[in-house]
Amino acid sequence: MELQLPPHEGDELSVVDMHTGGEPLRIILSGYPEVKGDTVLSKRRYVREHLDHLRRVLMLEPRGHCDMYGALIVDSETPEADLGVLFMHNEGYSTMCGHAVIALGRFAVDYGLVKEPQSPETQVNIHCPCGLVKAFVQYSHGKTGGVRFLSVPAFAFATDVTVTVEGFGDVAVDISYGGAFYAFVSAQCFGLDVSKSRTRDLVDAATAVTKAVKSQVKLHHPTSDDLAFLYGTILTDGKDAYSSEPTANMCVFAEAQVDRSPTGSGVTARVALQYHRGLLGLNQSRTFESGATGSRFTGRAVQETQCGDFKAVVVEVAGRAFYTGVSRFVQEADDKLARGFLLK
Repeated sequence: MELQLPPHEGDELSVVDMHTGGEPLRIILSGYPEVKGDTVLSKRRYVREHLDHLRRVLMLEPRGHCDMYGALIVDSETPEADLGVLFMHNEGYSTMCGHAVIALGRFAVDYGLVKEPQSPETQVNIHCPCGLVKAFVQYSHGKTGGVRFLSVPAFAFATDVTVTVEGFGDVAVDISYGGAFYAFVSAQCFGLDVSKSRTRDLVDAATAVTKAVKSQVKLHHPTSDDLAFLYGTILTDGKDAYSSEPTANMCVFAEAQVDRSPTGSGVTARVALQYHRGLLGLNQSRTFESGATGSRFTGRAVQETQCGDFKAVVVEVAGRAFYTGVSRFVQEADDKLARGFLLK
């Protein structure tokens, strides 16, 4: 029989849960009020200022957890977009999320957000806060499969920047943009292995790097100040030169949140960095592996472009997302923890 909630007072929110490479995505179907704003970026500011309690409800305990990730579908001001999206996590709102784009591409086809799906691939144009991202969803006999997407212009912002990291001293990091800014450094700099060391040790090192870069390096983006912030740090296995073997990394972002996937926007930024250094050629595909789960994405630079004064590339990232469930959540009026909490 279909289970129903007993009589209660309080608002309900409905979601579809998915994961891409082990990284969760909670897609919000209903329960949000109108999100105001003329652009996706202004909508991002609006939810941050007026509706942040709903992010806390869905991302944090007791309905979520410290590593939950979410997507709110909104209208886009861009005519060619099939949907707009706002990304959310334990700290706030991202400007880009590749694992979410992979899941949303499949979701958009399955839930009828794209008219007349085409075989062997259906294109889904997703307007993220960083810009328009084009996803291509495998589609055959009514079923969806793997997804690849083309990024916004990605570029190396700075290389071999020395920052003083608390507990570790001076460390050289690279900073690259793939829809969001990341600092990159080999885990070996901290005596760690990105695939074998304790997650807590990797998180502590990455968090220390993020704090150092935020305080010592000023970022800027050619098109919007809203994009000019460091999202997190990606620790790598140091294997940046091209190889047919996978290269592993682990992304720690927001409030010490660990990405279970290889990180779609992180792969985008890492490909741009490797291309900038001459370690990866145009249309030369690499496999990127999550140090947390062993799940894999592929990434390649497919086109040279420009982003302001930066020489940039469009990056194609490919992976697979899966459904995990459908849920209805309630906020009972007398529940003192209804708005969620995050254990420190």
